[in-house]
Amino acid sequence: MKLSLRQQLTQFMHVLQQSLLPVLEESVGELDETAQRLVAILEMIPLGRFVPASSGWLGRPPKDRYALACAFVAKAVYGISMTRDLIQRLRKDAQLRQICGWNQLWQIPHEATFSRAFAEFAAMELPQFVHEALISETQKGRLVGHIARDSTAICARERFPQPRLSRRARREAKRAAVQAAQAVIEVARTGQARCGLRGGPHKRYKGGKRPRKPAVHTRLHRQRHMKLEAMLADLPRQCSLGVKTSTGGNQEYWRGYKLHVDVADGQIPISCVLTAASLHDSQVAIPLAKMTAARVTSLYDLMDSAYDATEIIEHSRELGHVPIVNPAKRMRKYIPFQGIQPSRTFSWAEAERFRERTMVERVYARLKDEFGGRDIRVRGPRKVMAHLMFAVLALTADQILRLAT
Repeated sequence: MKLSLRQQLTQFMHVLQQSLLPVLEESVGELDETAQRLVAILEMIPLGRFVPASSGWLGRPPKDRYALACAFVAKAVYGISMTRDLIQRLRKDAQLRQICGWNQLWQIPHEATFSRAFAEFAAMELPQFVHEALISETQKGRLVGHIARDSTAICARERFPQPRLSRRARREAKRAAVQAAQAVIEVARTGQARCGLRGGPHKRYKGGKRPRKPAVHTRLHRQRHMKLEAMLADLPRQCSLGVKTSTGGNQEYWRGYKLHVDVADGQIPISCVLTAASLHDSQVAIPLAKMTAARVTSLYDLMDSAYDATEIIEHSRELGHVPIVNPAKRMRKYIPFQGIQPSRTFSWAEAERFRERTMVERVYARLKDEFGGRDIRVRGPRKVMAHLMFAVLALTADQILRLAT
């Protein structure tokens, strides 16, 4: 007989509390609440399936990569910001050291070994594969009611990638800027119409307005006919400057990245994508929807006004979902003999379901406050994504375990 998800979790917690934890406490002593949560998370996630084996190689044997991966998960569970602090915690806490896999104090690797192992995990995308396997094993047979989609700001300590120009290129750019400024001054002095500039009539086009370009060249239109790998490769991932408008109407800036997450009912992250901070949220909606549809079966897509685009809504309907998107504040259309059309609003049923979208905000709050998602000490999109995915992996396992209680 096939067990349901709740029955499987109940059986797992029973085995964990009745068999594993008592045996572990006999060897390492009584475990506190955080240590018990770490043990449950390490037992649930299929970490050993994706960590490469380190035995049988020629030369000096490397450090155990499985123990290092467990240490990075423990770093997220305990909310430790720096690897140096993690090593000090491992040297002082014998329970944590034995849970990760080191019985003796001298077995703890050096800080440089932790850095090399983390770079290997980031290059092979270890936490992403483990998270995908965890979602497939626990959520594949579950019918998800709502998928909430949103992004959050990720601040990083990086510089913008500024290309170096030659002396000749800098001279030509400066000369072109001076000529453009002189042309604007001459047009303003003679009183002629500004041709080709924003805000003035254009003489080359009928009616003085440039015709609107078709939307076939936008990224959203191209994504409708692309595969998932091509869509993800087309998204910018470099460090950049991001801006958003707060609830008070003020603009907030940050330097770093954006983390886009699809969250299912129960505050369980399903899919994650890291992009540049300057990228608009709507550009990641279709890739996220494809990733989520391949992992779980859902019914409703909940999105805010940033995702109010025709391509996104049509793609959601093609997947068999019901999109509930907060309408964006745009200029209302005027139709002859009908007047100005009223803006689109939610029905009472859509408004009730749209309230579930706040679960993605609670996931972001836990990710940054409890699992170290706010303290980014690495550089580069691969390492930043690996740091965040270790935190997302621990958060996902913790939320799944909460379903059994």
